[in-house]
Amino acid sequence: MSFLIDSSIMVTSQVLFFGFGWLFFMRKLFKDYEVRQYVVQVIFSVTFAFSCTMFELIIFEILGVLNSSSRYFHWKLNLCVILLILVFMVPFYIGYFVVSNIRLLHRQKLLFACILWLTFMYFFWKLGDPFPILSPKHGILSIEQLISRVGVIGVTLMALLSGFGAVNCPYTYMSYFLRNVTDADILALERRLLQTMDMIVSKKKRIAVAHRTMFQRGEVNNKPTGFWGMIKSVTTSVSGSENLSLIQQEVDALEELSRQLFLETADLHATKERIEYSKTFQGKYFNFLGYFFSIYCVWKIFMATINIVFDRVGKTDPVTRGIEITVNYLGIQFDVKFWSQHISFILVGIIIVTSIRGLLITLTKFFYAISSSKSSNVIVLLLAQIMGMYFVSSVLLIRMSMPLEYRTIITEVLGELQFNFYHRWFDVIFLVSALSSILFLYLAHKQAPEKHMAL
Repeated sequence: MSFLIDSSIMVTSQVLFFGFGWLFFMRKLFKDYEVRQYVVQVIFSVTFAFSCTMFELIIFEILGVLNSSSRYFHWKLNLCVILLILVFMVPFYIGYFVVSNIRLLHRQKLLFACILWLTFMYFFWKLGDPFPILSPKHGILSIEQLISRVGVIGVTLMALLSGFGAVNCPYTYMSYFLRNVTDADILALERRLLQTMDMIVSKKKRIAVAHRTMFQRGEVNNKPTGFWGMIKSVTTSVSGSENLSLIQQEVDALEELSRQLFLETADLHATKERIEYSKTFQGKYFNFLGYFFSIYCVWKIFMATINIVFDRVGKTDPVTRGIEITVNYLGIQFDVKFWSQHISFILVGIIIVTSIRGLLITLTKFFYAISSSKSSNVIVLLLAQIMGMYFVSSVLLIRMSMPLEYRTIITEVLGELQFNFYHRWFDVIFLVSALSSILFLYLAHKQAPEKHMAL
């Protein structure tokens, strides 16, 4: 009876997660597109539902909700379904919709979709060869074979996003990195933009007048034909006519300059608004957060470097270790096990909420940046693939943030994976991503004033 109750709780929560994923799909991703494939909606929502269910099971594990045998069953079921979606279903439909956008392959699109899926499976399987992620006793059809490879891709994505986010957050929030922009700068740039637009209009008028003159003289309809006629039209010109090709080149150059001036003007307005916002109470709060994230970024880069150099992976979760150090230093009586459970629950909850929120915001921005009416289905499926792999790898890494007694069932479900490798791999990719982001933002910040002076 308890198993039925536990299963009904899990099914109800999955239905709610599915509904939220469906609403996010309709209200955020596809709100500007009329043509929708329901299979894409279903796959995206199901992936989101089972990804969130894994996080729900982690919280249930800490709180002791549901029977342990029920949690184990739903862990296994959840992992089997999410792996089936990520390895078999989503890649096949990505190939199917890619082939559907190619007219020459319409008649045999199912065959070519299968070929693309088999190609994906080959490279997906070969991915595990260079990494020490498995024990030799795992069979070819075991869950460990699939989840280990999904984990490598997901941890790589997590580390790249985390490294960039750790650097970009303080750069975005801190007023220190804002360049000084005055109203005079904006007015001068807007004046240049208006002058450029006037020059474009003037030259286009000259082109239109020249075309009208040529039409009135009959030069448009009575163009010389043949090779010698083409040579004559190039080498000779009617008296009083404009050099249209040269004027058109000038117009193209001015239009490119106008685009750059417009983008720079919009950037100056945005910077001016950020300067005004930084003077408000909320702006000062975010500025403080920027300094906090700067310290966190430096600490994280330092710890990642230490972990890589000394090949070190923590055996105790950070909360329990921090409480033990504080208690030993202060020399007080404290129930470390009791409080580490509750603080770990809060910490894991914050990690889960921020991970889901941050990933959805990133997916939305990415979708708006590159999607079109034809490619939107493929893009959504790619986002579903990234989302599923991201959440599976999050479970691998969050495991280390949990007290030892709560890792047991997760370790049993995931199998005998090389968990230490994933943490070391995360540190390596995070360090590369963070240092690359620092270099990129430094060059962009240094180039911005020079570009403004050039314009």
